[in-house]
Amino acid sequence: MKLLDAFLALLLPAVVLLHLAVAPYTKVEESFNIQAAHDVLVYGTPLGAGAGTRLAERYDHFSFPGAVPRTFVGAVVLAGLGQPAIAALDMLGTSFTALNASTTASGSVVQRQVASGVDGPTAQLLLRALLGLANSGALLALARTLAAVGGRGAARWYILLQASQFHVVFYASRTLPNMFAFFLTTLAFAFLLSSLHRLRLVSSPSSPSSPSSSSLSSNPPKSFAAYPSSNGGRVRVALGLLVFAGVVFRAEVALLLAAVAAYLVVVPLASVEHILRTCAVSVAVALALSLPIDAYFWQRFPASLPFFWPELHSFVFNVLHGQASQWGILPWHYYLTSAVPRLLLNPLVPVVLVPLALTRPATRTLAGLLVWPSLLFVALYSLQPHKEARFVLYVVPPLTAAGALGADQVTKANGKGLLWRATAAALAFSVLLTFAASTAMLGISALNYPGGEALAALRQLVRADPGAASVVAAHADVRACMTGVTLFGSTLGPALPSHQQAVERRRAAMASTALGGIGFNIATGSMGPADTGADAVHAIMTTTGPQLVVDKTEDKQLLQDPEFWAQFDYVLTENPQTVVVGHDGANDDKWATIAVAEGYAGFEMLRPGQAVRQGIDKDERESSEEDVTVVGYGVLLDRARQSIRGLTGGWWFGPRIAPQIYILRRVKDRVRTEQHAKVS
Repeated sequence: MKLLDAFLALLLPAVVLLHLAVAPYTKVEESFNIQAAHDVLVYGTPLGAGAGTRLAERYDHFSFPGAVPRTFVGAVVLAGLGQPAIAALDMLGTSFTALNASTTASGSVVQRQVASGVDGPTAQLLLRALLGLANSGALLALARTLAAVGGRGAARWYILLQASQFHVVFYASRTLPNMFAFFLTTLAFAFLLSSLHRLRLVSSPSSPSSPSSSSLSSNPPKSFAAYPSSNGGRVRVALGLLVFAGVVFRAEVALLLAAVAAYLVVVPLASVEHILRTCAVSVAVALALSLPIDAYFWQRFPASLPFFWPELHSFVFNVLHGQASQWGILPWHYYLTSAVPRLLLNPLVPVVLVPLALTRPATRTLAGLLVWPSLLFVALYSLQPHKEARFVLYVVPPLTAAGALGADQVTKANGKGLLWRATAAALAFSVLLTFAASTAMLGISALNYPGGEALAALRQLVRADPGAASVVAAHADVRACMTGVTLFGSTLGPALPSHQQAVERRRAAMASTALGGIGFNIATGSMGPADTGADAVHAIMTTTGPQLVVDKTEDKQLLQDPEFWAQFDYVLTENPQTVVVGHDGANDDKWATIAVAEGYAGFEMLRPGQAVRQGIDKDERESSEEDVTVVGYGVLLDRARQSIRGLTGGWWFGPRIAPQIYILRRVKDRVRTEQHAKVS
């Protein structure tokens, strides 16, 4: 059984990392934290005179702040944890490079082309893996506590049920503010459960030390005041974690805190006075830790504002001003009837297992602590018109844990009757079926990041081009940025640059965008005359290697100016027709579609003999002067579809893919080509 427990302990983190590996790119909701972590890693934290200016020049959030400000706490912690890991891997990579060097007869050293460190995409994966492992650790902490209070059988069922769900393990490594809060809320429920375990030991000193789920029902917890030293510390920690999550990361956790507090008072496990005192201290600590960090990175100090509290700004903007409703409104019952059942995925959990755990004497005390605060939170949050499933993801671990208690009861009752045996068989089958459904959902979700696929393809194109310029400029439109384009992904070299290298590359790239007499100067944010620092640019790029600069301009007026597009070598766009070409003789470059990243576009059913739509229209293919390549997971899906249709006689039912992001290459005219050659 120890081998089984060891396997289950590794199952959750392994599944999380698998989902990360299959879907390594990010979406717009994750962009702030992943971009902020990149900037902290690459540019550091400048101090002293001019620190604010240096931050504004280098950090992405000053150019793209988003609708509301977000805290830097999660990004700083993630970058702080990732920096030593990246440094260690860099050292291993450098050693590997040295080992792969050889000496010629003349004594000169020839170094083979191998990775000498952690490049940008790998660093992004590493940071996300750290977050995913942290959330896996929180889930395992809940499982361990469940083993202590409900028995090892319940803990084993919990891991199986949790690992077979899709959404938690898929989102666990995603840098959403919700997932930083998720880590804290999951730990909070683990501490709440452990407080009941401590009460059981105090109220039943003669009970054996091994976990027993029946002891809680035979010795129900008494009031908090009766055992101030037994569970007070655990309840305080749980409340503190919920407070920190709500104050710093996601304001809606305040509703979960209110639901938990109400349950603790009703049971009773804590007094109102104790809860208020704990929450007040926790709020003060959370603000004392987070406000200085956010004031520094956002450069908002008491001189201009009384305080700068990002999550308060978000709450006022989205809730009090009702701006969240602009993203869509769903009916009040959406969470209870759609979102939560989809998050749990296994239909037996809400329909059979949770009700069973709430009604069985051996588990109803534990299940009540897990279920009732969660459902109250969902009910309260249903009053907010704008709804998304990730907003209530925090209730999935406690509800799944309650379902695991019910599953353990089914296992223990197996053999006592036909109904119990049938339920046990259905439970085992449902877990297998849920694993299969989760795997299919992972495959479909991986098709939702065409921007990341296109950027990865562009990076390989530039690397493979021996005639690439010192600075390769590309523009990514809104759709590309929303589906995977990040600063990590834009790093072209074999390793993340050091702080000084990053500064030099940024300055050189800014200068290079204006060389040749015209161009949009990223440094000034406007069209203007050329910088005269061509020699400096060439010198810097000779020592640091080529640089891929990805522009994310959204200004509609600039996007209509042909001069704006003249500065780019490549464009990643949802619609090639948005690229404006001039017709003044000296600025009439053409654009050729060289690749397209396909993405998920619903489901389709194909009959025998029915043709599949090609990734790019025939007229577009004929008008392009270069071969058009399909990149990304769309290629794999197309191969799988062909294989399956070969086995089914031509039938296919599955995800449909369609062109999402086009990669365009500028076909330069003679004048511009000669100017570019002189600069390079």
